[in-house]
Amino acid sequence: MAINTARPAAVIKATQTTKAVRSTERPVPRWAEIVAHAIPLLALPVCIWRLPIGFGFRMGMDVPPAPQPLWVTIPYVFALSLLSEAFALLCSGLVRWWGETVPAWVPVFRGRRIPPFLVIVPAALAGLFFTALSVDWLLCMFEIAGFSDVPYTNGWWAALAGTVSGLFTLWGPLVLALTYGYYRRRCRPEA
Repeated sequence: MAINTARPAAVIKATQTTKAVRSTERPVPRWAEIVAHAIPLLALPVCIWRLPIGFGFRMGMDVPPAPQPLWVTIPYVFALSLLSEAFALLCSGLVRWWGETVPAWVPVFRGRRIPPFLVIVPAALAGLFFTALSVDWLLCMFEIAGFSDVPYTNGWWAALAGTVSGLFTLWGPLVLALTYGYYRRRCRPEA
């Protein structure tokens, strides 16, 4: 007796629909995948660096402690670190299907195509903002044009702070590169 292994047409169609929804309109370049994975990793050191500051440890900074009580600084620093990582992870939407199509769990708009500029404009503005922060970091770190950084108790603390915050400054240009890749994939005609 032969066993029928054919799948019903409804199951095949649902599988094809799911695959179509779960993939991007056009293939994502490998460099964009790598950058999207790197951004949260670049933000992580500065998020970890901040945590002791919330508890009053100055991390080698030669400045007086913050006047706010710990019940204010601890939630503030934790929230800032969590938001930084959340926004860093959100950058992966520039290389994932959910940056092009509204996920099924969103009540009214599920499955709809996201207009490209609804993603491009905020991503470009965020990239420009973080790039401006990196310019400020460069001016302060190298004491250019009268800018100066927080004084540290020794050179090791200053080097560690410069390294941690220097990694974070790469975020802006990388978001701009991802945004450009997203624009090319979604708005430019295929060559």
